[in-house]
Amino acid sequence: MNRADAHAIYNSRSTKYKTPYGAVPSGTRVQFTLRPQRAEGFSGGVLLAQFEDREETVQIPLVWSGLEGSQDLYRAELDVGGYVGLIFYTFRLRGFWGRKLSLGTYQLTVYDDTEQVPDWFGQGMSYQIFPDRFCRTGVPDPAGMVGGRWVHQSWEEDPEYRPDEHGEVRNRDFFGGDLQGILWKLPYLERLGVETLYFCPIFEAAENHRYGTADYGRIDPMLGTEEDFRKLCREAHRRGMRVILDGVFNHTGFVSKYFNGDGFYPEPGAHQSWDSPYRSWFQFIQWPDQYESWWGIYSLPAVNEGDPSYREFIFGGEDSVVRRWLRAGADGWRLDVADELPDDFIAGIHQAVRAEKPEGIVIGEVWEDGSNKIAYDVRRKHILGGHCDGLMNYPLRSAILDYVCRPSGEHFMEEMETIRENYPPFAFHNAMNALGTHDTARILTVLGAQEAGVGQDREWRAHHRLSPEELARGKALLKIASALLFAFPGSPTVYYGDEVGMEGFEDPFNRRTFPWGGEDQEMLAWFCALGALRKRIKPLRRGDIRYLAGKGGLLAFTRTLDRETVLCVFNSGPEEVRLRLSLKDLPQPLVTTHPQGVGTTCSRRRMGISLFVPGYSAHIWDISNCPRGEELL
Repeated sequence: MNRADAHAIYNSRSTKYKTPYGAVPSGTRVQFTLRPQRAEGFSGGVLLAQFEDREETVQIPLVWSGLEGSQDLYRAELDVGGYVGLIFYTFRLRGFWGRKLSLGTYQLTVYDDTEQVPDWFGQGMSYQIFPDRFCRTGVPDPAGMVGGRWVHQSWEEDPEYRPDEHGEVRNRDFFGGDLQGILWKLPYLERLGVETLYFCPIFEAAENHRYGTADYGRIDPMLGTEEDFRKLCREAHRRGMRVILDGVFNHTGFVSKYFNGDGFYPEPGAHQSWDSPYRSWFQFIQWPDQYESWWGIYSLPAVNEGDPSYREFIFGGEDSVVRRWLRAGADGWRLDVADELPDDFIAGIHQAVRAEKPEGIVIGEVWEDGSNKIAYDVRRKHILGGHCDGLMNYPLRSAILDYVCRPSGEHFMEEMETIRENYPPFAFHNAMNALGTHDTARILTVLGAQEAGVGQDREWRAHHRLSPEELARGKALLKIASALLFAFPGSPTVYYGDEVGMEGFEDPFNRRTFPWGGEDQEMLAWFCALGALRKRIKPLRRGDIRYLAGKGGLLAFTRTLDRETVLCVFNSGPEEVRLRLSLKDLPQPLVTTHPQGVGTTCSRRRMGISLFVPGYSAHIWDISNCPRGEELL
């Protein structure tokens, strides 16, 4: 049976067929309705539900409950009881003359809703800062600091990308961005509309990215002091911003007080002494030189997250890492490689965050659909309640890139409706939505160069800059992509410098220094407009989403909260497209990428207008006060 025929009988995303919509809290009774054509001659059927942690399959008869036009109605009710997890279900219909029909397999996410999840994160704009490259107040002296680091004297130089004599790129070159520099730039971030600051790691570490933590209890001295951090948090809070820290708890640094691979720290680490208090934190294959590491990278020794003393250190006590830095001013944690952390470890972090700061939040790094992610042969509980409050929404990034580069509104809707259906509402609205991060090429380069960098070596990538034609294309597509990002549920997250047109392929070219004084003012003005819109318009902050159209380059949806509605229309194709709406008129757009806006004509047959949406454009209107019919489309 093809997809259209199956949807005519059962559509899991419509409340005509399933209530409630999407993921459900534990204890819910879910109602299913199948609607086959009477002429098909079905006489009954069964709902088959497989609770993932149980061996038996629940079978519930489909009971005929009447006719609706030419369709039979068959209903069944599934009581999920106290279960929390995934249920995979299907239907089998039977008819006369031995006819049988099986529909596809569907996912039902059942989550624990006993806790009130903070909702502030998903409402406003977030800004990701790579601290070493954002802003510096002076050229620091690295003498005596961990890692044998060196500092670029010029802020405008490229990061080091060539391997050393051992064939390694050691990431020991620093530019000296610091917390005081971020403090200086808070007025800029406030003007941009930022409500949450997300910092890549700020703790002492040998590498410039600081993902190989050397000391969880100390701010990296090149960044400043703990008092500098506290002051930054206080000032951010005064301006209405919150702060999220990067928690890297799956591994530490080879150069760290815990592993101490190079002997920098005076206290014996796991690499120096079998009797070190930290030795049980690591997984040695043959002590001291063979050990488990993150993805085989020797400089990032993997920790044993099941070790009781490590758990106590990270989240167990009042002075644990998680709780201490929340007390210092942080408002939450983003968990690096969350799907490589055991579920009960994440649950422990979650409990520690809530105990210290009830409004604190936990965001997990997951690159796929986090509702059904399997890592190391274990189905993860990331968003089933009591673990992560939201995830990094890489599926949205993929869907937006596909939409603007290979226009298909249908594909975007399908991908994002799958996420909306599978995620509990708190996780869907608390998603960290980004077009670029420290782990991806710069979004302007992705959209402008597209396939130009395929097959090119690092030397070529280091020196490549977008041609005028590539730059124009990249900026046009980035405006559409960013408007879609800011219009979509979840926190629109901007990687530092994307808003001013920074370019670069993968690490380290995506981690160049912020070009203060050389910003692309056109792009900056556009992102400021989007940030102001997200801060001001309530439906964009927390409203429901309803799709009106998705075909080729055309994509349209509304965001509604209470009596307020915003209309969002995009065209990622080159040709003008038409969208019919049951509106009498449209006000001036809140934002538009097209100076002339959109053309409109009135319908003669009924109240309505046709929008003629220019190619490569994005538009957002407040239609709360527009007279309209019951259905917009």
